[in-house]
Amino acid sequence: MSYEERNVWVFLVVAVLAYAAYVVVILSRARDTPLTEVAYAGPLLWSIGGAIVASIVGTIAVSLANRRDGHLSDQRDKEINRVGERTGQSFVVIGALGAMVLAMLEADWFWIANAIYLCFVLSAVLGSLTKLAAYRQDFSTW
Repeated sequence: MSYEERNVWVFLVVAVLAYAAYVVVILSRARDTPLTEVAYAGPLLWSIGGAIVASIVGTIAVSLANRRDGHLSDQRDKEINRVGERTGQSFVVIGALGAMVLAMLEADWFWIANAIYLCFVLSAVLGSLTKLAAYRQDFSTW
């Protein structure tokens, strides 16, 4: 497994776990209050910040654990990264469009913020899965 592929795994796992933790916190707070009245901004920011820190720490840990393998990227790694990023960006566009529609419908800010966050997470997941599929298959045929 290459250095870049390991980092993709770290990014994927962190994105899923951070979003899952956010959902658990929000749903646990919604027991006594309506969902749209839950204080979501703090957990949202903590989830994003925690995911960034966890990705950095995870990348460093994976790098230290596999330092003998080297950290070089070749042309294939760069192409896989490019394709994965382009694929994942589709959900960023979907999230922006969804947020725009929700804003035009004057939906609660809770729904707008959560739609954007969900699409960011889906973008990370889809991009990571695309990259992992490319690493596992013959990428030259894509």
